[in-house]
Amino acid sequence: MASVMLVDDDPDIRELMHAQLSSEGFQTIQASHGIEAIRLLRKQKADLVVLDVMMPFMDGWELCKYVKEEYPNIPVLMVTAKREINQKIKAFGLGTDDYMVKPFEPYELVLRVRALLKRYRIEASMRLQLGDFVLDRHTFEVMQGQARVALPLKEFELLFKLAGNPGKIFTRNELISQIWGPQFFGDERTVDVHIKRLRERFAEMDAPFTIVTKRGLGYRLEMVDAC
Repeated sequence: MASVMLVDDDPDIRELMHAQLSSEGFQTIQASHGIEAIRLLRKQKADLVVLDVMMPFMDGWELCKYVKEEYPNIPVLMVTAKREINQKIKAFGLGTDDYMVKPFEPYELVLRVRALLKRYRIEASMRLQLGDFVLDRHTFEVMQGQARVALPLKEFELLFKLAGNPGKIFTRNELISQIWGPQFFGDERTVDVHIKRLRERFAEMDAPFTIVTKRGLGYRLEMVDAC
């Protein structure tokens, strides 16, 4: 169940948003201003933040900037009575992911929240982190800090499959079917060749993982610290 933080100094607006979201299966966390929201974010998990612009102590502009800097994987939806285009430009410039103008239909809030969560989940599914290594499925690159290693497509997909299921043994036939496709009619030793190339590529990079051969079974990826 996704958790949505609602930040607005108007308790009636917060209650309206809470009622609509909770009726659709979302949990809510409520804060009346930015400082309270930050305190709560440090203690509780939020999957998305809905925030107003005009609030005491810390306004929505500052809070949006803080959230996108400190919690870049949390989407932000700004809700405000300001319709001017320059306000929207400022909001998106600070990193907000969407912008709604009051008054709004309560169910529109639900639709926008769902759309943002779906988008972020898709983005998250395109990246994997292994220690200080990041696998990016958009670019087929493996990144370690500023260093980048671009991999051929099949090598990347093979590594991504193993990395997405650390500790799980995949047979050659499973890897052929899932990466090369059921129509592949080549030698299953193709997997062995690609595994060998991956090992050679990362041998000198102090990789936080290793690809282990389980004789008679297949391959699995193990984190080095877990060995």
